[in-house]
Parts: sequence; C-alpha cells; structure tokens
Amino acid sequence: MNILIVYAHPESTSLNGSLRDFARYQLESQGHIVRISDLYKMNFKAVADGNDFSERKNPNQLNYLLEQMNASKNKSFSQDILFEQEKLDWTDFIIFQFPIWWTETPAILKGWFDRVFALGYAYGPGTYDKGKLKGKKAMLSVTHGASSLNNYGEYGLKGKLEERLFNIQHEKLYFSGIEVLEPFIFPSAAPLEIRNNYFELYKNRLLHIFEEPAIPFHPLSHYENGQLVQEFQK
Repeated sequence: MNILIVYAHPESTSLNGSLRDFARYQLESQGHIVRISDLYKMNFKAVADGNDFSERKNPNQLNYLLEQMNASKNKSFSQDILFEQEKLDWTDFIIFQFPIWWTETPAILKGWFDRVFALGYAYGPGTYDKGKLKGKKAMLSVTHGASSLNNYGEYGLKGKLEERLFNIQHEKLYFSGIEVLEPFIFPSAAPLEIRNNYFELYKNRLLHIFEEPAIPFHPLSHYENGQLVQEFQK
C-alpha cells in the first residue's frame, strides 16, 4: 500500500517525531511504501490567499472558493499545493501526526487542509460518503499534554477528546469521502513505563491497520434537511 504521513510538529526529535519515524519503520517493514509531508521542514504556507493560484479567474477580486474550483479544473494551483495533491492522488492511506495545541491542530496543519483540500479537488459537488477522495483511508495519531490521563473523558476537566477531533475526522476527512479509523492517542505527559506501553499499542495498530473497520459515520442518505432521520438516532 502507498501511505502518506502528514507530520505537523516543528521539532524532528520530539515525541511526535519519534512516532512519525516509528510508524514509517513499522510500515516499511511490512513492505508498504511511505512518503512524508513534513510541513514545518517544508516551510509550508499556512495562509490561504491569492498567491495559491498561478492564474486567476477574476484577478480583480478574490473569491477563494471560486478560484479553487477554477484551479481544480485547470491545474492552476501554486506548485506547493499541486505537490501535496499529487501525494494524495498517490496514497491509499494517510496518517496525520500532530500534537493538540489549545485543543486544536497546529495552525500549519489547518492551513494544509484549507489550501490542499480544495473545492473541486477534495469535494464538490459530492461531499461526505460521496466526496472526491472516496476510496482512501486515514487515521489521526495525536499527542496531548494533559497532566492526568483522566483529564479527558465525559466527566473529565477537558471534556471528550473525540469532540475535539470531530472537526477533523468528520468535517474534513469524511467530508471529502475518506474513511476514518479510530485515532491513536498518546498522552505525552505519561511516565516512561506507560509511554513504552503506548509504543507497543501503536505497533499493534500499525500491524493490522488495513484490517480495522472505519468509524461508522452516517452517510448522507441518513439525513433529511441536515438532521439525522429519527430511525437512525441511536
């Protein structure tokens, strides 16, 4: 399989860097081909603006979504966007490796989604189970620095981590047609012996990554006027 790791952390020797390298080693040992988009090393531009297009449909006023649609038709994105879209075309599976900062992804990864998951390329007119990246799978590999393993959860101080990740898993990945696996969550503040256990857990995930079922998000056919039909509200 072709696997893309999108890595969003400024320090290569960090825990996130170790998880990136660990995943690459485990996957390549199984015979998979792995490519990495190291966003900080690439100095990837996070801000979406008119420079994202080598030619403009309307050079006098920027309507970013309309320009994305035009660029999707004419391959007139800037070279950095085209390069990332080529990787997405190539890959079967995407792993996103990043830390939780202020309950969000690092800004550079948000900018990657803004610019690369373009209208006309990743979605539109189809969305969710009819999105244009249908047939691919993805998983988030996330670190968090909560001082206690109990800080996240339904009654935890920080609430459910799943709610933080919904915006990425459902509203970016699944929105574009990608099947999403359960995330791998690594508590970076855990003691060393517990951290070692998490690496072993991650190894087991990676060994069976293509056998895992996707998160069972509801398809568009289960909704009516934007609301989940009552028979599916379970």
